[in-house]
Amino acid sequence: MAEEKFVDVPDKALDVTDADVSQAIEKYPFLVVDCWAPWCGPCRMLGPVVEKLAESQKGEIVFAKLNVDENQETAAQYGIRSIPNLLVFKNGEKVGDIVGAMPEKQLLEQINKYK
Repeated sequence: MAEEKFVDVPDKALDVTDADVSQAIEKYPFLVVDCWAPWCGPCRMLGPVVEKLAESQKGEIVFAKLNVDENQETAAQYGIRSIPNLLVFKNGEKVGDIVGAMPEKQLLEQINKYK
């Protein structure tokens, strides 16, 4: 059943957890993981931006969301100290971090630097 969670070409941000984030990193050649928490104001501002980009960048960039309160193992593994923090993975390797909330155009420019 776990296979169905990660569709080949998602058009919305996927929810990932400590248990399956590595599976997503391996599956998608270019993955951006939004590390967030429900109590974080800037995270809540960035959420809809990430969802919009997931739709508009379908087939180019895959987006995922990781709740750091519920998935502290992954947060610790990648040294996340402030949120929102977007982890950028290319071909299974972490290639960058984008920290802080920003408008859609600016965020996409930041992400594209890692392509």
